[in-house]
Formats: sequence, structure tokens, C-alpha cells
Amino acid sequence: MSTDLSGVWDGTYVQPGTGMVTFTATLVEAGGALGGSVTEPCMNPRCPLSTHNASIAGHRSGSVVSFVKRYEPPGYGYDTVVYEGTVNASATEIDGRWRLPRESGSFLMIRSSRPAQATTIEDRAKEPAR
Repeated sequence: MSTDLSGVWDGTYVQPGTGMVTFTATLVEAGGALGGSVTEPCMNPRCPLSTHNASIAGHRSGSVVSFVKRYEPPGYGYDTVVYEGTVNASATEIDGRWRLPRESGSFLMIRSSRPAQATTIEDRAKEPAR
């Protein structure tokens, strides 16, 4: 298994008052820089979206990973979240903590066996309006 973090990751995070939330992340690592995207369900009962999309920007240094997740569009309690974690030796798990100004929790990402799928502009054009 490659030690590069590029690929699809299945994840969970624990949010106080909500519980466990699942997400799918697609990461791209290049020269220590880390980018990508996340898709997860909206857990706020007043949220008009069933699914949230977010971008990831950060870096990796050895086994230490840190990134910022920015929800697109922000709102409904979703904006920017800071993640800091550790990659295991085989680069199949990332375990750590996420934090907001007034709360934090744990997260775990496990490398998926499925291949990454690129989202094209045409695919986004087919999505229903938010």
C-alpha cells in the first residue's frame, strides 16, 4: 500500500449533541500539500440540504496531518472546521480531533478500497438547485 494519502476515505466524526456522523473524503496529496473534498449528510433538523459538500486544504508532515474543511455553501452551523490527526504506518487510517471555536470531537478516516471518482462541471450542473 502506498504511503501517499491520495484516494477515497470513509470517515466518521463524533459531534456533541448529534452523535456519530459519517462522511466520504477524496484526498489528493502532492509534495506535503493536502487537498480534496468531503460529502456528508446535514445533521441539523432545520437544514434545507440533505447533503453537505466541503473542500479540504492542509498539509502532511510525516505522520502528522492537519487540514481545514470549508463547507460550500457555509451556513446552518456549518462553516470552517480544523482537523488534526495522525496517519498510521501503512497509511490506511487517520485518527485525530476536529475543532470549532466552542466545541471539538474525535474523527477517524479509513482508506476505502473503491477508486476515486472525479466530479465534472457537467455532473455538478445536473445536481438539483440548493
